[in-house]
Amino acid sequence: MKYSAIPVKTGYIRPGEGISMIVERAGELVLDGDFLVISETPVSVAQGDLVDESEFEPSLLAIILADIWSKYIWGYLLGPLLGIKERTIRNLRRLPPEARSHKEVVLRYYGLKHALKPASEAGIDLSNVPGTLVSLLPENPAEAARRVADKLMDDFDREVTVVIADTDATYRLLGRYFTALPVAAPGIIHDTGILGYLAGRFSSGSWPTPLASSRRLDVETLLEVVSVAESYQMSHGPRSTVYEMAEELEESPGRITAEMLESVEHTPAIIVRPEL
Repeated sequence: MKYSAIPVKTGYIRPGEGISMIVERAGELVLDGDFLVISETPVSVAQGDLVDESEFEPSLLAIILADIWSKYIWGYLLGPLLGIKERTIRNLRRLPPEARSHKEVVLRYYGLKHALKPASEAGIDLSNVPGTLVSLLPENPAEAARRVADKLMDDFDREVTVVIADTDATYRLLGRYFTALPVAAPGIIHDTGILGYLAGRFSSGSWPTPLASSRRLDVETLLEVVSVAESYQMSHGPRSTVYEMAEELEESPGRITAEMLESVEHTPAIIVRPEL
């Protein structure tokens, strides 16, 4: 099936504000049968699933993981050997001291198997939150998806399938779909951490990860839909990392304010429309 992609543009969604802004903007554009793919970060921010990393004192293990394991072993040895993205390798090689506290947060919330991943550990996002805050994965993405779908029906009389998605990869190997992320839609093996990430280096395909959907769909359809959404985002100047956001705002990552985030346009959701 062919699809078209329509961006849903908003301002910055502040913590605790809910995602009514996405519903209002999407409601003006969606048609019956559309998919609304929402990035996980605005959902987490709206739910208040935020942690201030500056409040975490890094343990010795967190320091080793940041300063040696991620920066040097992955940045200079394993990364190039296993063919990870050049952008990821560059970011690993310039990891700042604050990465130690980040690793400590990963250890405390998700454990060692996720902290051993060199980057994007457990889906924790640094790029669209102010200061030293980070957003965790949404606590209940399936419930969030259902609420948005119900709201679109109630307010706009549109029957839409809502999908919460993360850019971290889902892989396919030996006919099975899996992801390193702690959460994923039914049909995708999840919470595999570093083992899933390593297995993904030898996979036969990769896609963004659907965390949940407002109605049950087969995995192949979900992966196709979230891939259309990500392709649109990637082709329209994404801010994929905290470093790219910082460069755009001309500020260091830890000093980005909510006011700065409000000064730029955000695309937290993409309408994916089947073409008949």
